[in-house]
Amino acid sequence: MIEERDIRIVMRDGTRIALDVYRPESPERFPVLYAAALHNKDMQGPDIADVLPPQPANAPLWFGPIEAGDTRRFISAGYVHVIAQPRGSAKSEGHYGHEDTDHYDTIEWITQQPWCNGNVGMVGISGYAGEQWRAAAQGHPALKAIFPYDACSAYGGMFGFRDFYPGGVLHTFPYLLDVFSTVHESRGIPGELPPEEEALFNAAMANPDFKMYMNLYNILTQKGQRTFIMYRSMVAPWEADGTLEAAEKFFRKIKIPFYTGSGAYAYTYKLHWLGAQHYFQNVKAPAKLLFTGPAHLDRPFHQYHDEILRWYDHWLKGIDTGIMDEPRVRYWLMGANEWRTAENWPLPETQWVKFYLRDWGSLATEPPQPSHHVGAAAREPDVFTQMPLRKTTKIERLRYLTEPLASDLTVVGPISLTLYAAIDQPDTNWIVVLKDVGPDVSVVTAREGERDIPADLRERELTRGWLKASYRALDEERSTPWEPFHKLTRASILPVTPGEVLEYRIQIIATANQFKAGHRICLDITSMDAPTGTGAMTNVEYIPYHVCSSRTVTHRVYHDAERPSHLLLPIIR
Repeated sequence: MIEERDIRIVMRDGTRIALDVYRPESPERFPVLYAAALHNKDMQGPDIADVLPPQPANAPLWFGPIEAGDTRRFISAGYVHVIAQPRGSAKSEGHYGHEDTDHYDTIEWITQQPWCNGNVGMVGISGYAGEQWRAAAQGHPALKAIFPYDACSAYGGMFGFRDFYPGGVLHTFPYLLDVFSTVHESRGIPGELPPEEEALFNAAMANPDFKMYMNLYNILTQKGQRTFIMYRSMVAPWEADGTLEAAEKFFRKIKIPFYTGSGAYAYTYKLHWLGAQHYFQNVKAPAKLLFTGPAHLDRPFHQYHDEILRWYDHWLKGIDTGIMDEPRVRYWLMGANEWRTAENWPLPETQWVKFYLRDWGSLATEPPQPSHHVGAAAREPDVFTQMPLRKTTKIERLRYLTEPLASDLTVVGPISLTLYAAIDQPDTNWIVVLKDVGPDVSVVTAREGERDIPADLRERELTRGWLKASYRALDEERSTPWEPFHKLTRASILPVTPGEVLEYRIQIIATANQFKAGHRICLDITSMDAPTGTGAMTNVEYIPYHVCSSRTVTHRVYHDAERPSHLLLPIIR
């Protein structure tokens, strides 16, 4: 292998970006696998893997940005691996945010090199995946296909509000990511902003929810000079007008084959799994979707390289690997712990089944009876009151469980919760958690010791959903029963009238799980989560907590016949 590092190539505006080239020691020409992301290119090469073997996600030396792929594996398979550093970061000149033609120019440079045969694909996950969509839209003819696993947001750019903050609930992923940052920043005395921006800044500074989190307030006071994505999320916590139309135009620009996906772990930070689904559903090109298991991939990233090479042997080398003859969708079914396939997402054979919230914390497919049959008391709500994080780490909840299942039940796809509820404040965060609980062989009777479901049942969290109450307005044209599509614009935000019973339709991130016989389906309804460390820090960098209310809020959840709160599950028979 020949290694050439810190090569400087010139973009059309004169900005020089840095990249590394790893290629077979041969006079032949080869197809190229190109990778680019804000993450430091100097930690992607094969010398890192010589010192740090792949670390599982639970290991203390797991470090998220080592994501450009296994260089030696690519070289041995007859590819060149090019790893670039985007402008405005690390060793590249310029300012990040002004790179609308840089992928085109970089691919143009690649194709002019004596080691390139004119065929280019792209590799790398997460930030490297987000750049692949941008490159595809820039449309260089040599870029024949992409493999953007852990896809990043589809609406509004890589960190677009909709896929990054579903339901409008802010979280601290950008703050946690800042430890990885290579973006050039200039810091000084915070200055005056343009009048409209200054007004947004002042409103954010006055928000008691932000003041409660001193780590975030610290960023806010510096007026965008550091951790800019987190800063921008606080001063403008909504989707910009025109984002949907721009995204739909962007989708039409992508015309090359793509293989996208993510894993069940990605519901914690949302954008990768939601982005993969939204690109798969909206881009009209040959496509495949890979939905993997509950544990984050190792770092350095090395998994699924068999599939990556089968994909590029087909599209860049013209080898019939059979990959396009296989089903378009492959997913890991938790519970059964096996791979399954399908032709589309959601699965065409899906049966959408409502599970209704009931009294005594039960969850059942039978709808509630009208109150004139069962009495007015059936209209009384379930209630929980949550004190803010500045007073407690105890998370209050309502919990609803099915009876132990008589047989295995397979749930695969997007999920939604329709909730009829009232609060005593102008806003709250709805945070809902879907779990697999059991096995449970208990029998609930009136006998001593049998009156309650055992408190020590094993439980496995599958996925979550979020909705800020004031962001409840729906885009009805783009919504489906299983995926509520909220407007999320500034104009659509509407505080709640305390005490008013409203309908909330909450998107729950898709999952794939087989609930085994004897297990229970569990739904927790909460309004807060908490950092796992002190000083508002968290023990795991890729699992963020959310910006929750600084007020004590009482929540009333209704589930009578007139207000039938229910969970909509995608059942695969």
